[in-house]
Amino acid sequence: MRTTTKLIALLILSAGVMTALLISTRPISATGGAQQGRGKGSEGKGNDRDQPPPVYNPYPPGILPAGLDSEIARVLREIDVIEGRAIERWHSLPPPTRLPQRPGPNPPVLQGTGTESIETLGELMLFDKNMSPGRNQACTSCHMPYAGWSGPIPSVNLTIIAYPGTVHFRAGKRTAQRHTYAPFFPVLQYNQEQGLFFGGNFWDSRATGYRLRNPDAEQAQGPPVDTQEMGFPDTACVAFRLSQAVYKPLFEVLWGKDSLDIKFPPDTEEICETPGGASVFGGDPEPIKLTPEERTEADTVYDHWGASIDAYEQSVQVSNFTSKFDAFLKSNYTMTPDEMAGFQLFNGKGNCNSCHVDGRGTTLQPGQVDTSTTATANPPVFTCFGSANEGLPLNPRNAFYYQTTPDSFGFIGNPYGFGYRDLGMGTFLRSGFGSGPNPNRNWIQFAPMVDGQFQVATTRNVAMTPPQCPTTEAGTGKPYFQKEFFHNGYIKSLKQLVHFYNTRDTSFAYPVTSGHCPPGTIERVTCWPMKEVPNNLDTTTGMLGLTDTEENQIVAFLETLTDGFTAPYPNSDTFTGACMTCNPSTDPNCSPSREGNGELIPTPPLPPCASAICGVAPLPSPPIP
Repeated sequence: MRTTTKLIALLILSAGVMTALLISTRPISATGGAQQGRGKGSEGKGNDRDQPPPVYNPYPPGILPAGLDSEIARVLREIDVIEGRAIERWHSLPPPTRLPQRPGPNPPVLQGTGTESIETLGELMLFDKNMSPGRNQACTSCHMPYAGWSGPIPSVNLTIIAYPGTVHFRAGKRTAQRHTYAPFFPVLQYNQEQGLFFGGNFWDSRATGYRLRNPDAEQAQGPPVDTQEMGFPDTACVAFRLSQAVYKPLFEVLWGKDSLDIKFPPDTEEICETPGGASVFGGDPEPIKLTPEERTEADTVYDHWGASIDAYEQSVQVSNFTSKFDAFLKSNYTMTPDEMAGFQLFNGKGNCNSCHVDGRGTTLQPGQVDTSTTATANPPVFTCFGSANEGLPLNPRNAFYYQTTPDSFGFIGNPYGFGYRDLGMGTFLRSGFGSGPNPNRNWIQFAPMVDGQFQVATTRNVAMTPPQCPTTEAGTGKPYFQKEFFHNGYIKSLKQLVHFYNTRDTSFAYPVTSGHCPPGTIERVTCWPMKEVPNNLDTTTGMLGLTDTEENQIVAFLETLTDGFTAPYPNSDTFTGACMTCNPSTDPNCSPSREGNGELIPTPPLPPCASAICGVAPLPSPPIP
């Protein structure tokens, strides 16, 4: 019976994959979905859907990378492979045991395979591209295992920073954060004694965990209704699509057999085919008209969506402590001399451990040697769970700045253009444009003290790449996988990252914008453009006095934090794209120091920060130009 069920499920999946391959590489049509259903008869609707779908392209030449459509299609094929593996795993699991209820304490725990079941459910959700209006965007379109659960398209990492959503080519404004170890971040709290915020998820910590008490679960609730990403117009669309999912039986085992029995209106499919932000909705965040009881049921399903995805991200398939460093802690790996030197610099002269905490001391006096040890019972996550402003320059490559005109749905991604400034947590505390609502009125007063601050990401898996592209660094004689670092992707290699921390506030700092470094200087090497947000600058970095060799040694240590050393990393073998290569003898930018400089573009003259961003009380102090 199990074999028959498994074959049926795989046939269903295969049919879905074939259908998806026919439509997934195309952007969603502006003439489809709710717009046509409400404005035209059924005859016109069928004809409209046969028309070539329009593409949103407000970008000047040279902004979008070449071959973007084919790269998106490549990632979707890889997603299908991993989803197929997850479905096989689901059908190979013995069903969990639901114990009979009896008097006395007896919580409804599913015995046996309950843990594996909810983790597998979360994986199936994470790789389900049906969770978008165009059925062409999964959570993992922006977060793939082989890239450390960050951006899987090297050309996007090199250029437009954020990933195109269900509508091609809408895109957000920030890099795709790594999923690994994100579940370890606590609920966002303000520490009164330290005067600092700790916790939350997303770069600006807007997934606070205030209601579910789980920031990672709340983070998973963001992308499905983000207009620039998966783009549903209503959270209830997730419940609607789950009710049609191949893995619906697994959801019902875990969350109740009637959990998806919601009476959706007849126009639900048309609504869910239309991206969020479409003018047809008139700004209505709940265009699916459910009864209050049904809306509550759909909201509950959405909470289960977040909790299930968190279960998978917290599992050993994603956050598994299998790096060289973890083996080193158990005396099962001996670091190379450069790795060990980098480790000592990380905890000493480099001062990295002040924020990327591993449990050891960092303050050393001249002549002292760090003799502290790292606890092995609770491996370090290499973050303080806080936020900081590292003073990154504004990145004119960011596609978000150019989305100033309506797309074919009447949606404008960024009406402020280059008047936009990313204030990070400061914008969130003000419930401002491009962030989310702040659920705690007591935090609003602290907005000026966190302007420009972004989450201190874990350094674990910062260097993870596909096996066939063994490094992030260009010009090392190895094929490399182009990544991007920090919230706005300005930094293109680990070498640049460490060099930036080391020299940001030295004579390399110039009062210019990116693309305008003075003659005789090299951007990212001997010239750092001015900071996008100069307020609340982290001064533990910027002038560290590291030598070039010491910078490289810290990079060597960062590379020991990649999972997959003591055991194969799950699904890291699915990359089917091309690694990057370059020749130092013919390409002056073929080096970790100058990586990405061939794609630098000049920042246009910047208007003042838009009042809708920098003019919201409590005002930034000092004012942001």
